[in-house]
Amino acid sequence: MSAIDAHIHLDMYNEASAKSIIADLEASQVQALIVVSRHLDSCKATQQLKSLAPDRIFAAYGFHPEQELPTETQVETLIGWMSEHVSEMVAVGEIGLPYYSRHEVEEAGKAFDVAPYIQLLERFLQLAAQWDKPVVLHAVYEDAEIVCDLLAKYGLKRAHFHWFKGPSQTVERMIEAGYVISITPDVLYEDEIRTLVRKYPLELMMVETDGPWPFEGPFACEETHPRMIHEVIGQIADLKGKSVQDTAAILLQNTCRFYQLS
Repeated sequence: MSAIDAHIHLDMYNEASAKSIIADLEASQVQALIVVSRHLDSCKATQQLKSLAPDRIFAAYGFHPEQELPTETQVETLIGWMSEHVSEMVAVGEIGLPYYSRHEVEEAGKAFDVAPYIQLLERFLQLAAQWDKPVVLHAVYEDAEIVCDLLAKYGLKRAHFHWFKGPSQTVERMIEAGYVISITPDVLYEDEIRTLVRKYPLELMMVETDGPWPFEGPFACEETHPRMIHEVIGQIADLKGKSVQDTAAILLQNTCRFYQLS
């Protein structure tokens, strides 16, 4: 059963591992990878990896929020580069808000100003609207509500919340808006994610690894590989009470439709 890993940081693997993953895709029954980026150098590395398998690697360019804010010069340089490569990217991403960084700082008793991150996110959302591109979002818990407001503000309907976690009212809002989420291998052992899968419509769902992020449970001590998405699909099928074949077909169709893959 063919499947697509809808969110992976391929540039964060060492060169040998990245090339091995690409070489393994057919044998792993992985049709394609949606490869996201974290900053300008990451975008360029993603572009280079895409050149190794242009029919299987689909690039998203952006700035990951869980890092120090870029300078205005860095932002302008990144946006300029992205503008030159709009035709080769399937989405703007990964973008979003720094939930984990903010909480780490606040738990240490320090203040964290999220306003500049919101302003940077707005710039990318405006570009996505201008370029008619979907967005790949890092936005969990209360940050997701802020992002939902911004998506509505800029009229963006194609939004992919990767590895989403959040309260039921936010989940309901996202479902109503038709936003897509993707499920990681932690669905095999995390009750929070299993509950989300039971509630979220299968037609608004994809699967991902977020590699090279490591996982626990049956994947402990393994390097994260796109082939893991097949076990994710099996778990989703079980939670939804559907056959693995039907579930895999729907998830594949969802991903191809969202990212406009032929």
